[in-house]
Amino acid sequence: MAVTIAISGKGGSGKTTLAAMMIRVLLSKQGRSILAVDADPNSCLGLALGVEAGSTIADIREQTRQKQPTNDGVDKLRTIEYDMQQAVTEAKGFDLLTMGRSEGPSCYCAINNLLRKFLDKLNSAYNFVVIDNEAGMEHLSRRTTNNVDLLCIVADATPVGEVTAARIFELVKTLPISVKQIGVIWNRTENAKKLEGLETLGSVPYDNEVYELSMRNASVFDINQNNRVLSAVRKILDEKLKNF
Repeated sequence: MAVTIAISGKGGSGKTTLAAMMIRVLLSKQGRSILAVDADPNSCLGLALGVEAGSTIADIREQTRQKQPTNDGVDKLRTIEYDMQQAVTEAKGFDLLTMGRSEGPSCYCAINNLLRKFLDKLNSAYNFVVIDNEAGMEHLSRRTTNNVDLLCIVADATPVGEVTAARIFELVKTLPISVKQIGVIWNRTENAKKLEGLETLGSVPYDNEVYELSMRNASVFDINQNNRVLSAVRKILDEKLKNF
């Protein structure tokens, strides 16, 4: 079973960059396979990884919904399996799956159940699954994955950042999934704050190299190996994943 790491945070907190950096750090672990899941409707994880994503789960969901109803659930599951296999983008050392936009007003329960079955099957083929979520964590709330080993809430060291982190923490308690570890990563600061009842995983400093590369839409693989942001992310993962 894969070790699942989910990253959440408000827009602009830097969560997608940190998610991509985590994938780069995990790639340094020899012989470990990684599935990167872009579960933010903005779909920027592929860009941060230097990968052009193909079709999305949202595309598959809409195509399936629009097809004529059938009583043969096996055939529909096979069709979804084939479509999802085509949606997985293979990159150097990892694969990328993009969830896409939110659901429309129609009922997607039956389709989501089929998608969940294949996602569980897909996840089991990897050592690590890294999920970049939006703050609302729609795909986790719909149980597109059943278990999370480590949930990282990325927040900036501002009053708004603190409130957002606390709200995400409260939201997690309502999700129908198991979350083994949860904590905050304070981004663009040297000082790790403490929030009541919520573990601090660490802090990641502001860095000009990371900022300049992001302004040029460069990938995290263009960052120097000794970059202090990358080192901070590596330290957090080494500490939290030492038992996996």
